[in-house]
Amino acid sequence: MIYLIISTLLFVPGLIIIYWVHNQYHLDIVVTPTAAPKDAPLISICIPARNEENNIRRSVEAALAQDYPNIEVIVLDDRSTDATLTQLKEIAARDSRLLPISGSDLPEGWAGKPHALYQASADARGEWLCFLDADTFLAPEAISSCYVKALETEADLFTVMTEQILGSFWEKVVMPLVMTALSVGFSPRKVNDPSRRDAVANGQFILIKHSIYDLIGGHEKVKDQIVEDKAISEQVKWNGHRLIVADGMQVVSTRMYTSLESMWEGWTKNIYLGLRDHVAMLLLGAFGASLALIAALFLPIWPLIGLAWYFNNGEWMALAVILESLFVWGYLIYNRAIIAKKMNISEWYSLTTPLGAGVFAAMMLTSAWKVLSGQGVTWRGRTYHSN
Repeated sequence: MIYLIISTLLFVPGLIIIYWVHNQYHLDIVVTPTAAPKDAPLISICIPARNEENNIRRSVEAALAQDYPNIEVIVLDDRSTDATLTQLKEIAARDSRLLPISGSDLPEGWAGKPHALYQASADARGEWLCFLDADTFLAPEAISSCYVKALETEADLFTVMTEQILGSFWEKVVMPLVMTALSVGFSPRKVNDPSRRDAVANGQFILIKHSIYDLIGGHEKVKDQIVEDKAISEQVKWNGHRLIVADGMQVVSTRMYTSLESMWEGWTKNIYLGLRDHVAMLLLGAFGASLALIAALFLPIWPLIGLAWYFNNGEWMALAVILESLFVWGYLIYNRAIIAKKMNISEWYSLTTPLGAGVFAAMMLTSAWKVLSGQGVTWRGRTYHSN
């Protein structure tokens, strides 16, 4: 009887948690492909690039291929040691709208990406600035569509969640779980509500009025912030300007990582930086890691325990445990299959949830430990420590 009681006590909370976790992602504003507007002020697309030889050509050429009629593309080569700058010069020789800039050494007190974008924006002439990561790729109508939607929503800063391009096995196993976790930590509805202080932006794509950017002090204001996109969004919203986060998956895509190693380094860094200065986020992270560990370790053995009990004279109570575990499993897999379909991967990857949850939990716990122990994280040759 004790096994049945424990199983039932896990059954109801399990269903509630699965439902809650998978119903936090409310992107009510959706960017759809839209024709270029008649009134087209200059938009400056600013791209920071550090050792991006695998992405930069595709990213820049997609930016130059916009149907928006009035753009300039500024790429700040952040002291790359690969072929990034060479590729940029080749493209610039064919298209005068591209301005490649060689970045200066990193001054004391500055983080790498804010300094790169600070340098790029200094040469930008546009009425709007579009900050774009080098691993992010625009559909031809992306700038037109996002600009029109920014006007419709009266945004001063308009940012989108991008489609995630998932190529390798580990990307397809881990990234959907990471994106779900982010939706729990940052509610788009709260961000879009001007009466709340919640603020976040996706640095993969940010469209901001140049006048507002200058008014809040630009990237110089957040020069020491590694998570500079969130810091910029806070400066915009907390100073009374309009911040909008939208679904831009139809027009913007990103390939963040290509291997488990790069994903581990990148997300451990991101989670660490998100947790290090916020006790509440650290506690939420620990809670999320615990849930992930439960999914990774306990869910697969739950029905096996019931099955073993049944063959050991468990009778109807053992069957009840098996049915409860399979129902929770089925509900979880159903929700994960929906996420997989939305992320354009096979719904069969929903069956790898325990494996992905284990990796995600390990990243969370590693990041939390680095915060608590005072250790830093390394990203692209730079080490970051807790403040």
